[in-house]
Amino acid sequence: MKIKILFDNEAKNKNLHIGWGVSFLIGEKILFDTGEKGNWLIENMENLKVDINKIEAVVISHDHWDHWGGLWDLLRKKKGIKVYICPNFSREFKEKADKFGAALINAEGLAEITQGVFSTGEITGAYHGRYMPEQALTVKTRNGLTVITGCAHPGVLKIVKRVRDKFISEPIYFVFGGFHLMESDKRAIEIVAENFKKMKIRKAGPTHCSGKIAEEIFKERYKKDFVPIKVGEILDV
Repeated sequence: MKIKILFDNEAKNKNLHIGWGVSFLIGEKILFDTGEKGNWLIENMENLKVDINKIEAVVISHDHWDHWGGLWDLLRKKKGIKVYICPNFSREFKEKADKFGAALINAEGLAEITQGVFSTGEITGAYHGRYMPEQALTVKTRNGLTVITGCAHPGVLKIVKRVRDKFISEPIYFVFGGFHLMESDKRAIEIVAENFKKMKIRKAGPTHCSGKIAEEIFKERYKKDFVPIKVGEILDV
């Protein structure tokens, strides 16, 4: 399975927009998050030769502007597209998505979006003391499971454990995305990295809200199995 990085805070070259938030294209059909700004996402798609008409569904990890910011421009180009959200997204988001012609689907529990690609369903999290529901993606390939996170407000370890509980016999090959560790101290980050190793996660790619310290710690722990996440990269999972 190929995963193309469409939006993040670093890029392979200066022709690609970067900013806050993430957007990852799984295969050609599933888009996970849409970054902070619609025209930047669309222009990156054009530069990276992404065919919007092939996208069948969008999965929004959680109800924050930097993860759904590009959704509205995408819906202008392709009305009626399936948009997977957590049931407890805000009423304001749901009403706006309806007005833009999205076919909203509530991911309450584990849901297969297309063959081998699953939403974890809503997982309880918090952001600055407020309830923040979030979902992640799991991609099943010959290498094992790849887990993709938006911001990991529930905690990246909690998300990975949810995936392990749902796919008991499957090894976890790769975890990447926002790990939400930029406000954590060094020892707390080291504990997360140590637990990744204990869970025998083969590759790791912290980005976005993970923070530079987390990226350095994971790079030190994972060495050649640390995966830098940059716009324009294509990951083979």
